[in-house]
Amino acid sequence: MRGYRQKIGTWGEKLAEEYLISKGYQVLDRNYRTPYGEIDIIACKAGVVIFVEVKTRSTTAFGLPEGGVNYKKQAHLVDSAHYYIQEHPQLQNGWQVDVIAVQGKPGDKSTELTHFENAIH
Repeated sequence: MRGYRQKIGTWGEKLAEEYLISKGYQVLDRNYRTPYGEIDIIACKAGVVIFVEVKTRSTTAFGLPEGGVNYKKQAHLVDSAHYYIQEHPQLQNGWQVDVIAVQGKPGDKSTELTHFENAIH
């Protein structure tokens, strides 16, 4: 089952990346590991660094994808963002954490993507 979840997660991240690029974002990094966890996508738009958490679910049996970004995950994302900014001091113009929720599976014509900008403060 873990292999299937990884496939769905990787597919969702690719969709999210394509979506961001289509909206004028520049992707700086993917699957960036920090001591606090992994950042799925790091992008930039209008000088702002955007740390993107992508949550993908093939069904709503366990709730909507964005429901997977709980308090603990939010704290890890903020800590990871601080770590990244410290490692890249040239990117000190501002940053935010977004969440992209993908609901569907490969080949599903009814796939939904929802972008929550500046979702975590």
